[in-house]
Amino acid sequence: MPKHLPPTIDPVAAARWAALTAKGSPWLHEEVARRMEERLDLIRLQPEAWAHWDAVRGGLQAQALLSKRYPEALCYVVELSEARRLMAEQLFARPWWHPVRWTSRPLRFETPPPAAVQMLWANMGLHMAADPQQLIQNWHQALAVDGFLMFSCLGPDTLRELRGLYQAMDWPAPGHAFTDMHDWGDMLVQAGFAEPVMDMERITLTYATPQRLLADLRELGRNLNPKRFAGLRTPRWRADLEEAIIRHLRPHGDNLEPLTLSFEVVYGHAFKPVPRVRLADQSAFSLEDMRSMLRTGRGPGAQ
Repeated sequence: MPKHLPPTIDPVAAARWAALTAKGSPWLHEEVARRMEERLDLIRLQPEAWAHWDAVRGGLQAQALLSKRYPEALCYVVELSEARRLMAEQLFARPWWHPVRWTSRPLRFETPPPAAVQMLWANMGLHMAADPQQLIQNWHQALAVDGFLMFSCLGPDTLRELRGLYQAMDWPAPGHAFTDMHDWGDMLVQAGFAEPVMDMERITLTYATPQRLLADLRELGRNLNPKRFAGLRTPRWRADLEEAIIRHLRPHGDNLEPLTLSFEVVYGHAFKPVPRVRLADQSAFSLEDMRSMLRTGRGPGAQ
């Protein structure tokens, strides 16, 4: 599959979102991380080092869960902005008197060197990337041979009620398009991953008021669509939006019903295999990949 950028994501808007500070992790991100962490029960590999990609937005509680699961493993906390890196250092720092400081390895707040980790954890961030294929390639580079990737993101059925509302009001789309899980699987293979396993679930959230619903959406992300509304909206438009939400987001039109919003959550899992090439081919391997091959007793062309 050829490399391409998502046509409905504005790279400038995506860069601004990536640089923004965060107050913490959205509730939905924490819930998805909890469900994804349970899936680690099926994996026998115990990483010596792992990376938490975009941890502040991806799940502060998840950091605690994963640290408890892998107490002896070195952890790289990777943040996409300097402000969030400093925030992560403050939130995850272990005081000198805390017993965990003396019984576990220290955290590193930096991108891991190539082939340095056996697990890379990336929760609910891929759908906001302007160049997702490059991001997946970065994850592949950080993983050692036989290491594995765990990630989640939003799928195309997300916010279907809100998209229908905006269409009925003849407004631009309320968000950019989200990628189907089968396309994510293709991108993983193209980046060099093996045995990708993709699945999804639908989560329905209910709200008592449109104000609470909109506050949740603002915490979850931004509308990166290049064809979004230009400029700021007026208070009158905001009032119209809230009235439209009340009319359109009740499944049966009952005024006593809560407002309903759907989210499709995609989960992905894949391994980094030994590169499968013939020795006669002209190929280049990184030094760290060659070291990983030697440690595992496998070489180029191994099956």
